[in-house]
Amino acid sequence: MVVRRQSPPKPEHGMKQTSPTDSPRLSRREWFARSGSLLYGTALASILGKELFPTDPLLASGGQSYDLRPRTPHFDPKAKAVIHLFMNGGPSQVDLFDPKPLLRKYAGTVPNRDLTSDITSPTQSGGLLPSPYSFSRHGQSGMELSELLPHLATRVDDIALIRSMYGAHFNHEPAIFFMQTGRTVATRPSVGAWVAYGLGTENRNLPAYVVLDDPKGLPVNGIANWQSAWLPPVYQGTRFRAEGPPVLNLDPRPEWPAPLAKAQRSLLHDLDRAHRRERPHESYLEGRIASYELAARMQLAASDALDLSKETDKTREMYGLNREETASYGRRCLMARRLVERGVRFVQLYIESQIWDAHSDLDKMLRYSCGKTDLPVAALLTDLKQRGLLDSTLVVWGGEFGRLPLSQTQASGVSGRDHGPSGFSVWMAGGGVQGGTTYGATDEFGHKAVENRVSVHDFHATILHQLGMNFRDLAYERHGLHERLTDQFPARVVSEVLV
Repeated sequence: MVVRRQSPPKPEHGMKQTSPTDSPRLSRREWFARSGSLLYGTALASILGKELFPTDPLLASGGQSYDLRPRTPHFDPKAKAVIHLFMNGGPSQVDLFDPKPLLRKYAGTVPNRDLTSDITSPTQSGGLLPSPYSFSRHGQSGMELSELLPHLATRVDDIALIRSMYGAHFNHEPAIFFMQTGRTVATRPSVGAWVAYGLGTENRNLPAYVVLDDPKGLPVNGIANWQSAWLPPVYQGTRFRAEGPPVLNLDPRPEWPAPLAKAQRSLLHDLDRAHRRERPHESYLEGRIASYELAARMQLAASDALDLSKETDKTREMYGLNREETASYGRRCLMARRLVERGVRFVQLYIESQIWDAHSDLDKMLRYSCGKTDLPVAALLTDLKQRGLLDSTLVVWGGEFGRLPLSQTQASGVSGRDHGPSGFSVWMAGGGVQGGTTYGATDEFGHKAVENRVSVHDFHATILHQLGMNFRDLAYERHGLHERLTDQFPARVVSEVLV
């Protein structure tokens, strides 16, 4: 795999760069307008054949090509694909994964200065707030989980729970960007885009990076969460819908005979290559053309991959598709399994807006969030394992931060918890992860990671490592610098949670 690929070369000094107005050739719109009929163009393309485009035009022009062809990793990977279950909003670690008995002993006590430094709304802050939920040990590992996660509790021996994650910001927007891109700013490629850039895809008829967002609303930061930024656009995430047609305008026009539709695509492909040859330095043009060509190939592949009617009633029931509260997230978890089964490299699931953001009415919001996701997530792990896919699929669960172990009272008078970036919990499963592992710890109140701390960059480095990539060598040259997903702070692979 080429990991330090140069950006497209610039024209030599004094050389005039070709622009659309310099070209003596007709634009595609003008060409079609003068042809009078698609059949004439098809006939012309058939007559000229490969003589019109004898070599790859981009290579002939000396430009750099970016594509999704599969590339060889740096070393043998433990995982071939990633399913990222992103719980945007900030799940509360002390109510789900990280029991803290001392909170009950010191309930209502005014916190120390170190803890209050993370409070975003001091006037709404109260004393220490114990979790109202009971914790129990599960599985052979004896991992402790909250009563709110009864289904995940049956899969604890498959997951590695990290209780010592820490972030870099206490507001949603920069914290989400940090978890997705390794920086708190909005101009960096997402982790899925980096994976697509580094490895490509094993199925040319489906995107390398697919996003399954919630029909009830986009997450904070919207579509910027799966951007490619300054990486070539071909590596950005492709949204698939969980309700209705997975991809809008995917089906071809039914009145056109199949041979004619195929001839049209072939002709457009040749015209695109000619158009691109004259503009070798426009990566966005290359990305748009690649997207259109992928859309044509997806007409059959995507419809098949996302056709859940082909699943058995037992499988649909296991994912909760017959229950109102779990149907939406269950469909997306099942879609994720079908996509990685077909060679998609990175699948990312989001939930509606900020349902984990429990500033008030903690019990109501946590029960809703867990009720929506717990059953489908456990079903995904079960299904992957039954099909022999869990060993080659890395499943990741977590949000942008956790919650503080303090009460926060809003105007409603019902207490919740404020943002807690200094210490929170995430978990990984499959793909070379040591199941049944609990790693790291927060302090006695669950505020700050203090033992075996894991940064977001460590987390990213571990994901890349399981896919067979050295995080130091996955680089993209930009403005004379070798950019990396993990280049802002020192990073390490969290080998303690790996097989």
